[in-house]
Amino acid sequence: MTTIELNKDYFQAFLKRDTEWMRRHIAPDFVRHDPGLPFEVRGPEGVAQLHDALLPAFPDMQLPLEDFVAEGEKVLVRLRVQATHTGPFGDMAATGRRIDIGVLDLFQIRDGVLIEHWALLDNLGMLKQLGAIA
Repeated sequence: MTTIELNKDYFQAFLKRDTEWMRRHIAPDFVRHDPGLPFEVRGPEGVAQLHDALLPAFPDMQLPLEDFVAEGEKVLVRLRVQATHTGPFGDMAATGRRIDIGVLDLFQIRDGVLIEHWALLDNLGMLKQLGAIA
């Protein structure tokens, strides 16, 4: 499996909450660096926790993958998060509004497993689309 295929599979496993895939392809000491999260994402269990925090709020979430750039151990993925806000999201009640935001994810892969992830999401755009800020 190429590093790009691994990353494509990661997003599918995330949406499906495929914990078996996560155990096989995410290192136990994996860490996601994401300044927009109120909790730390570590290991396969942390990725499952992230799913559990997001998908109840955005159950129809789609993650169209737009671009990949791979070099050595790193893969940069440009994608979108598209979803309808139909459940509680943190302290925010469901708004019924659609979001469509850009994301840049940089992954580090070693020995065929994901070991680190840096996530940059358009959180300001998301809050505007949800009506939380003007």
